[in-house]
Amino acid sequence: MSTQAPADRTPLSTPKTSTANRGEKNVPTVPSAEAAADAPDVTALVERSRALVTPVLRSAVDRLAPPMDSVSAYHFGWTDAEGNPVSGDGGKAVRPALALISAEVTGAGAETGVPGAVAVELVHNFSLLHDDLMDGDEQRRHRDTVWKVHGPAQAILVGDALFALANEVLLELGTAEAGRATRRLTRATRALIDGQAQDISYEHRDRVTVEECLEMEGNKTGALLACAASIGAVLGGADEATADTLERYGYHLGLAFQAVDDLLGIWGDPESTGKQTWSDLRQRKKSLPVVAALAAGGPASDKLARLLAADAATGPGSVPAEEFSEEEFAARAALIEEAGGREWTSREARRQFDIAIGALDSVPMPPHVRASFVALADFVVVRKR
Repeated sequence: MSTQAPADRTPLSTPKTSTANRGEKNVPTVPSAEAAADAPDVTALVERSRALVTPVLRSAVDRLAPPMDSVSAYHFGWTDAEGNPVSGDGGKAVRPALALISAEVTGAGAETGVPGAVAVELVHNFSLLHDDLMDGDEQRRHRDTVWKVHGPAQAILVGDALFALANEVLLELGTAEAGRATRRLTRATRALIDGQAQDISYEHRDRVTVEECLEMEGNKTGALLACAASIGAVLGGADEATADTLERYGYHLGLAFQAVDDLLGIWGDPESTGKQTWSDLRQRKKSLPVVAALAAGGPASDKLARLLAADAATGPGSVPAEEFSEEEFAARAALIEEAGGREWTSREARRQFDIAIGALDSVPMPPHVRASFVALADFVVVRKR
């Protein structure tokens, strides 16, 4: 299955101007499509994932040569910058949790999905290490990023090592299912890299279409979540049609996830996100709220377009983003919201969520497994970080 956007993705309408949520400090959340009193506890799902996956993940990282092993331990939050053990925030753990749940689709135990969960988590962190360096991000999970503490060279080398290790973890299983899982992982990784390249190139353009932005985010975020949602099932012996359908769930969940991330990248609380205020605006990212606002038309959209065009210009009179005042970023965020970019992105997150949940209807699975998929999707679209 290709990790590009599925052909059945419904077309997008042009964003409309809206005044909803003006001045609201919190990022709008997306209500659950399926609320149930007996819904699985997402915290329990994530903690189960950490309990099963973290020991195997740490054992894999221990194979790396010094100092890459200790640098990796710092990145994962297991140690501080001096190498002392800490009890840190290891991230949301959505991807490994999905891998374990997908193994249960086949009737296998969650343990069957552990190698897939570890591999996906290694690839995800490979991308984070490189992204932080390319984006100049100095903070992740409320700590200095690896490139800032250990230098750019270590960030690159450790990222490369984690990617190689991900394939090793799968292939050493020595089964036909492991070979199938590895093919899906490498295909997803290539799409992820394509998405990062698109993201960087868009920073230097004053105009990006909504369709281009969704394609980029489908590559950068959707592809790996698609792999996570299917890799456990593949290791459990699922056929290709089942794995493809689970990928469709993960792909659209990834687009919902990224839409929420884009909202947090502009309006998120730094104490929750661990990043600077107006993070994506500082990096001139053409995220969904920005491109939706530009597509909307109207006075706010036109003013935003003029500002971004001036940003893209070089020469006398141009001002680098790092010299902008906080008031300048706040004014741009207000223009995006006035043009409707914030509300449209919140609606798009819900739309992608609905498509993801609908894909589950095509795969026979125990009710509690489907409920777990839905609960994790709910978590993705109502999160604050």
